[in-house]
Amino acid sequence: MGTEDLTYTGLAVGMLLMLVPFYFLWRFRTGLLSSALLGTVRMTVQLLLIGVYLRLLFQWDNEWVNVLWMAVMAIIASHTAVSRTALRREVLLLPVFTGFLVTALLVSLYFLAFVVRAADVFAARFFIPVAGVLFGNMLTVNIMAVNVYYSELQREQNMYYYLLGNGATRFEATLPFLRSAVIKSFSPCIANMAVLGIVSFPGTMIGQILGGSMPEVAIKYQLMISVITVVASMLSLVITISLSVRRTFDEFGRLKPIFRKGRNIK
Repeated sequence: MGTEDLTYTGLAVGMLLMLVPFYFLWRFRTGLLSSALLGTVRMTVQLLLIGVYLRLLFQWDNEWVNVLWMAVMAIIASHTAVSRTALRREVLLLPVFTGFLVTALLVSLYFLAFVVRAADVFAARFFIPVAGVLFGNMLTVNIMAVNVYYSELQREQNMYYYLLGNGATRFEATLPFLRSAVIKSFSPCIANMAVLGIVSFPGTMIGQILGGSMPEVAIKYQLMISVITVVASMLSLVITISLSVRRTFDEFGRLKPIFRKGRNIK
């Protein structure tokens, strides 16, 4: 049994469902209608374009092209992450990019080589979709964690300097802020994991079942997807913070002026 293809007519009929949230956004005077309309148009265009270039990547299926495309994904994801923080681009961009690319490469290769046991771990039909799933989750976690880490560090500089002055290392002095960033960024992930399969059925599993896979097969893949996204999110966060602190503190442990002009976090 294969996946039932959606006709463009069916797709258009399905998109009519968006009229429901559009109406209430307008009716409640939220001011979000234009953003929702623009977001829906962008999502539709982007996903249709993805279908085109993924088909080309799958047909070409060159390992160097696939790795290059992963690097492009990392560049786009890191630019997106940095743009959603108040930190200066030159401070955060390279650490985020490195964290994303290194993590996506390591976790993808481990998953495909040792879990899936794919004959070619760089095959486009495996490598690109897995990387895409990882980038999406890493992006969300890193944006929240970096914002929390540096906003709290800025607000509580006196406590940070107090700990340094009492003999703490820079890691020990920043540990409370790192702990807070991890708690706030990973709490939603942990909560989602706890109800997975009971309260919510994730998209990967539903997609596989609709595509003809047996439920037990879809469940095993979903379990591993959940595991690798959490692992990748944590690893990328650790790399990003570790590399960024080298740029945000001077040799005496003092916090540099790292926030964009007019964008200091209050």
